[in-house]
Amino acid sequence: MPMAQVLKQPEPICHTEEDYYDLPENIRAELINGQFYYQAAPSRMHQKILNAINNTIYNYIRKKGGSCEVYPAPFAVKLQEDKNTIVEPDISVICDPAKLTEKGCSGAPDWIVEIVSPSNSGQDYIRKLQLYAEAGVREYWIVDPMKQQVMAYFLEEGKFELDWYTFQDKAKVGIYEDLWIDFQEVAGTGQ
Repeated sequence: MPMAQVLKQPEPICHTEEDYYDLPENIRAELINGQFYYQAAPSRMHQKILNAINNTIYNYIRKKGGSCEVYPAPFAVKLQEDKNTIVEPDISVICDPAKLTEKGCSGAPDWIVEIVSPSNSGQDYIRKLQLYAEAGVREYWIVDPMKQQVMAYFLEEGKFELDWYTFQDKAKVGIYEDLWIDFQEVAGTGQ
């Protein structure tokens, strides 16, 4: 009797930077280790928080005359030289103008803010936390509207250290000496 043929799972396709830039404009996706992760449209609360944080950072930089620039999503960030990881953080702050290109950012931003959506929580809490630490992102905030909490990670000797805040707190920004984000104002929970 002939031996049964073993069926193999097909090898996953390893996409490249070129594949990412060939996506139609109306498709939101990130390319992580050669695999596409498609993103749903954000909720109104997500956008409200994104706008409030982005505007606070933008106004701070403008008032101080700083050299950093802030970009809300969609904004392509190629974390490292490899051509198979491009993310679109909700907010990216880049202080080295040499990292800015016509396509976005090439290299690790100084500060990234991700606002959790129900469909992407694993990405933000696990996969991106590791990616951002490996790439050398100095500061990474995970803002979770469902849990009303902020996890602020600060890179220390190649590892992230954590500060934790609620939506009733003012969170200290690590890359600036005198910038605080008031989450009561951001989330509209203040008086």
